[in-house]
Amino acid sequence: MSSLFSPAFPFALPTGSTAVVYCEAQFGEQDGKTANGLVRHSEKYEVLSVIDSVRAGVDSGQFLDGTANGIPVLASLAESVAHAGRVPDYLICGLAPADGLLSDEQRIVLLDGIARGMHIVNGLHEFLNDDAEFVAAAVIAGVTITDVRKPKAKRDLHLFSGRIFDVTCPRIAILGTDGAIGKRTTATLLVQALNARGIRAVMVGTGQTTLIQGGKYGVALDALVPQFCSGEVEHQVVAAFEGEDPDVIVVEGQGALSHPAYLTSAHILRGSRPAGVIVQHAPKRRVLGDFPMMPMPTAASEIALIEAFADTRVIGVTINHEEMTEVELTDAISDHRARLGLPVTDPLTRPASELVDMVLAAFPALATTADTTTSV
Repeated sequence: MSSLFSPAFPFALPTGSTAVVYCEAQFGEQDGKTANGLVRHSEKYEVLSVIDSVRAGVDSGQFLDGTANGIPVLASLAESVAHAGRVPDYLICGLAPADGLLSDEQRIVLLDGIARGMHIVNGLHEFLNDDAEFVAAAVIAGVTITDVRKPKAKRDLHLFSGRIFDVTCPRIAILGTDGAIGKRTTATLLVQALNARGIRAVMVGTGQTTLIQGGKYGVALDALVPQFCSGEVEHQVVAAFEGEDPDVIVVEGQGALSHPAYLTSAHILRGSRPAGVIVQHAPKRRVLGDFPMMPMPTAASEIALIEAFADTRVIGVTINHEEMTEVELTDAISDHRARLGLPVTDPLTRPASELVDMVLAAFPALATTADTTTSV
């Protein structure tokens, strides 16, 4: 692999892998999406527990998806340490508020973790390595603070170069109609399902949660100066292509192209130039998360906007089943299928084969590489 197009490797672990995820009052909510993602999937950490006193006493997997995963939700850091039987290696801030800032109460918990000897992993816009109190506490305790969203120096960032035209495999972007709607989860499940079918797939992350989970390729896009955004997406896609020789690259989406507060979807479309897009939609949402003055777009309106904005096509829709009964979900899938004329599924409750079939219908050449005997 060319050294010019090296993978993200956003940070290395200073020691160990056990972790507690702090997500007070937000686990399972939109602003808890980093914690939600970590209990569903992590290549980097062994997550021992989640801290959220409001939801304490439940199994995190059962609470999120109806399937127990053995990771309990506990009321405090002290309970999490006691549950672990020793001080875990990491305290991860699993909160993802729109402003990316810590409250005074949240600061106290993270400082407590440092005092106990835990390394801090922070995915917020507020960089704790620039905070004198946190820096001093970390020095005294002999631990590290990792600010995942802190970008590289501008001299090390990339402008769009056109190298994306050298990437010969299909790129599929997972976009959506809102932020915190499940794009990363769908991208992760799609990559896993494709690989299980013998189709070599690699994911390029575009947010802090994917990097914390251990994604090899990616960038925290919303922390960059806009001039470098499409170039950094392109750079990571090229790195994934050169480093993995995949059959398909799946690019995680951010925000929504129609969203008034975010520009990241535009940069993803420009930088990765996807041949296909899957749109994630939550039919029960009436307003945008964190922006109640803004009504939700429809899946149809978002599809029209994406296809007008970029030289691509939407190949399917994935449904976020939040607040839906099984009957409502089944009806929503059928209704969207009929109205849009596209494949529609729910990645979390329907067979993974439906995600793979969505891709194979759009890119039939990939079927020749699939191991059709592998059960998905």
